Amino acid sequence: MNVEVLDRFDAAADPALPTIRLALDPAEVKRQLRRLVRLTGPRGAVRMRAIRVTRHKPGRRCVIEYDLDIERADAPEERVTLIGKVRSARYGNAGYRLLSTFWDSGFDAECEDRISVPEPIGTVAKFRMWLQRKVPGISATDALAGPDGVHHARQIAEAAHKIHRARIPASEGHAMADELRILDECFARMAVAEPLYAGRLRSVLVACERLAAATPRTAPVGIHRDFYPDQVIVEGSRLYVIDFDLYCEGEAALDVGNFIGHITEQSLRTLGRPDALADRERALEDRFVELAGEGVRPAVRTYATLTLARHIYLSTTFSERRPFTRGLLELCEERLTAGRLHVGGQRCA
Repeated sequence: MNVEVLDRFDAAADPALPTIRLALDPAEVKRQLRRLVRLTGPRGAVRMRAIRVTRHKPGRRCVIEYDLDIERADAPEERVTLIGKVRSARYGNAGYRLLSTFWDSGFDAECEDRISVPEPIGTVAKFRMWLQRKVPGISATDALAGPDGVHHARQIAEAAHKIHRARIPASEGHAMADELRILDECFARMAVAEPLYAGRLRSVLVACERLAAATPRTAPVGIHRDFYPDQVIVEGSRLYVIDFDLYCEGEAALDVGNFIGHITEQSLRTLGRPDALADRERALEDRFVELAGEGVRPAVRTYATLTLARHIYLSTTFSERRPFTRGLLELCEERLTAGRLHVGGQRCA
């Protein structure tokens, strides 16, 4: 059977990711996948249908999808898609171990609460890659905009809380000070490229620093740290949380605040109003507070504001989002100055 190989990013030519060329060779891929007993069983076989690069950040990482037919001795033939991840200077073992730990900690396909992660399949040392099963469904970006958006928002809050309760150890930490540092770096780059905004960006940064200083801190836990609608897949009543590449120790409120900030940006960009999905944002925040305690609410709102501020810069990095830069800047200015944002019962000076 002819195998279609699609590499529209020319990732195979990336000198920092030298194993990509092998990972796109159908014969070599088939040889390596046959060794994954979890995929094929002890006497199974793999038939390749297609290989495609779906994401490539030059010099840093690459994501490849493999469409397969799996034949097992004790089961019907199955069509599956595997997602393989390669990162510069990594061998894939850490990513596979982390996902496996979540899978074994109540996030498997049979869990009663229907909050899962993709099934980890294995590692391919020759490709410096780890593999997971691609899950079905639609992204929460689309689901939240639909008629059941409020219900999905509440379930997403439950998913975040489940991650935090899992207490899976993390090797790195990320605090509010790191969020402010990233925001400072983003604004500095934007000020160079867009000098007309420099003064206003500085004012927003100072206001964000004041807001953060007035926000009560909470104890760190294991957090996703890149939790936003495209990282949640909705399939009927089941949610899958994907891409734990930035998993670390931090405040639980960061995940939910980041998610809410993305919803606000999505509302402004796709629906023309920042409050178009406000009922989803409230449902997400309120359900998370029900589970985690009222004390997290101020930090959730602060992290949502910091996320929205970061989107001012991000809007300048995508041509299709540039028309929304001014609107995002004005929205952040409005939120940061309205009543000086009472946080935790205190007024930000």
